[in-house]
Amino acid sequence: MAKSKKGRKEQRRQEVEQQRRKRLLLIGGSIAAVVLIFAVLFFVRGFGGTVEGAEDKGPQLRGHDEGVVIESSSLPPVGGVHSPTFQNCGIYNQPVEAKNAVHSMEHGAVWIAYHPDLPGADVESLQDLVRGQSYMLLSPYPDLASDVVLNAWGVQLQLDSAEDERIAQFIDQYRLGPQTPEFGAACDGGIGRPIG
Repeated sequence: MAKSKKGRKEQRRQEVEQQRRKRLLLIGGSIAAVVLIFAVLFFVRGFGGTVEGAEDKGPQLRGHDEGVVIESSSLPPVGGVHSPTFQNCGIYNQPVEAKNAVHSMEHGAVWIAYHPDLPGADVESLQDLVRGQSYMLLSPYPDLASDVVLNAWGVQLQLDSAEDERIAQFIDQYRLGPQTPEFGAACDGGIGRPIG
């Protein structure tokens, strides 16, 4: 009888140990699966190539300077020393200060700048694309070299049409993309009152 009691105890101990090993394997397998999924997503998003025509402007200076002045040119800046106050993401129907928009791009925003003379239907198309999306900034830009210029930290794409399919590709690749210095920092609570 004593043997059978010992045998039952040993059998129970083995069953408990087997269940513990199964739980550990299940937990370990789940963790490995999650890590694998994130690795694949990072690889696809981070190394998915560039968008045709997108120009990598190389490493950008960073830093905040309240008195910084960014000279107007035919293309928006895609980095550099900028205002300590970021531009609230959203849609603007007036130009925004480049020094604030650059700060938003440092946080992961894509800034779509369009020529002030862009036809209304094209502006509406861009607004529809941006409306309700986080980390997106849309505004006219004086003396723009192209009809539409997409900007992310260190990357720029000039386009002649608001209907170009590369707009969506650029957003997918570079909004909160691997080039973002301050990934996920706020894009609201800064300066500006977007209309949408």
